[in-house]
Amino acid sequence: MVWKPHVTVAAIIEREQRFLLVEEETTDGIRLNQPAGHLEESEDLLAAARREVFEETAWRFEPEHLVGIQLWRRNPDSPSFLRLCFSGSCHSHQPERALDNGIIATHWLTRDEMLSDPQRLRSPLVALCVDEYLKGARYPLSLIQSLLDLNHV
Repeated sequence: MVWKPHVTVAAIIEREQRFLLVEEETTDGIRLNQPAGHLEESEDLLAAARREVFEETAWRFEPEHLVGIQLWRRNPDSPSFLRLCFSGSCHSHQPERALDNGIIATHWLTRDEMLSDPQRLRSPLVALCVDEYLKGARYPLSLIQSLLDLNHV
């Protein structure tokens, strides 16, 4: 059997010291997460981040920096996730748009509000990424290169 981690993207979006989070239904109950989701076939990582933010929040997102890359597994029997977290800005909100299945609501929360009940976070990556962002982690998007569908000679 071939082991493959799930590749996911997430977005840190801050306005006035508040972060855009989604409240979502999970197998562990209702949790808070950054707008995030899986990379789809033939999609580059930046396009995945834009799409996931729009589907989960109805905001258009423009990635500006890479905040971090994490490899995470809850326990030895759980799947592994390779998560790329981007920061950027959002614009063009479409509040009438239906959100992704499982998304209950969006919230703009401070770090303290987000961490007031750590059990509500979808994973430890939620707080980790916000903390890295607040420490100033900002890497250029040029670190990411998409070489999809290119012929190699």
